[in-house]
Amino acid sequence: MKIIAINGSPRGMRGTTGRLLEEVLAGVAQVGAEVEVVCLDRTEVGPCVACDACHKVGDCPIKDDFSEVRTKLMNADGFILATPNYIFNVSAQMKAFIDRLNGLVHCTALEGKYAALVETSGGGGDEEVIEYLERVVSALGALTVGSVASPGAGPRQFPDQDELFENARTLGAELCASIAEKRAFPDQMAAHNAFKERMKQLVGFMGDYWTYEREFWANRG
Repeated sequence: MKIIAINGSPRGMRGTTGRLLEEVLAGVAQVGAEVEVVCLDRTEVGPCVACDACHKVGDCPIKDDFSEVRTKLMNADGFILATPNYIFNVSAQMKAFIDRLNGLVHCTALEGKYAALVETSGGGGDEEVIEYLERVVSALGALTVGSVASPGAGPRQFPDQDELFENARTLGAELCASIAEKRAFPDQMAAHNAFKERMKQLVGFMGDYWTYEREFWANRG
């Protein structure tokens, strides 16, 4: 079982988001899954430049680290997205990474994979960031097994920390269990299926220009 964690904190694992992610990864480690952490503060992933090449050839031509991380994500059984709350949304680093995944979104290409979400904030507003990440996961075709989120209480500190960390470790274990058991999440499937149909129609409209995605959906049926 392979799990990849994408940490969008500009402080990497040194920050508060990294601290909470550590506890989720401790839960994953209890199961013995293979884990890789990608910290976007050390990984060169620039913003999308709207060249449309990924829709035509299936990969991004920008010369940075994105394609390598994308391949790792595609090869994983499950993934974790971790980010601080930066003005009611994910960090700039995480947003740039998500925007570069637009080709995978058009193909709902992570169908069959499972995700867990981690978020921290300076003063709350955690729910809306988690809801955004849930929509991203669904758009990618994956299923969210759960999330853990909290405001901080100082550098790498949290209120109700013992309970929070226990929940984080449980989330890591639940991610692995969901993968192993191929768990179904019926409450997510309606939105997932509706979005899939939306992308099929979009690619149908743009098929003469988005040739890779047209062929993808033609082969998928």
